[in-house]
Amino acid sequence: MSGTPRDKASESTAELVKDLSREVSDLVRQEIALARAEMMEKGRKAGRGAGMLSGAAVFGLAAVGGSMATLILLLDLAMPAWLAALIVTAVYAAAAAVLGLRGKTEIAEAGPPAPERTVESVKEDVQWAKTRATSSRG
Repeated sequence: MSGTPRDKASESTAELVKDLSREVSDLVRQEIALARAEMMEKGRKAGRGAGMLSGAAVFGLAAVGGSMATLILLLDLAMPAWLAALIVTAVYAAAAAVLGLRGKTEIAEAGPPAPERTVESVKEDVQWAKTRATSSRG
């Protein structure tokens, strides 16, 4: 931002356009840097979360396997083993289907992982540039 408002009034249109072009270029570079930083921050958090979810999934599968075997052995006391295994498998499959559908719905509601602060900032910058361009003409 070169000069005071008084200096701007005495500058030619070409100088004003040149200044505006330079300022817009600087602004675009800053917005790109902001978007990059915001996406890197989101990526780091998502990466840590994904690692933790992977560990939880491994232990969860082990627990499910153990509980499945336990239920089959308990039901085997009252019915044939194949029927006990079929019933337990059907119950687990139904639970997986319900969780899968609910998870899909939650992900759809979350929306895209866009850099929201940057988008808002760019909108403000466009408005600022429009205001600046109209005030430079008058």
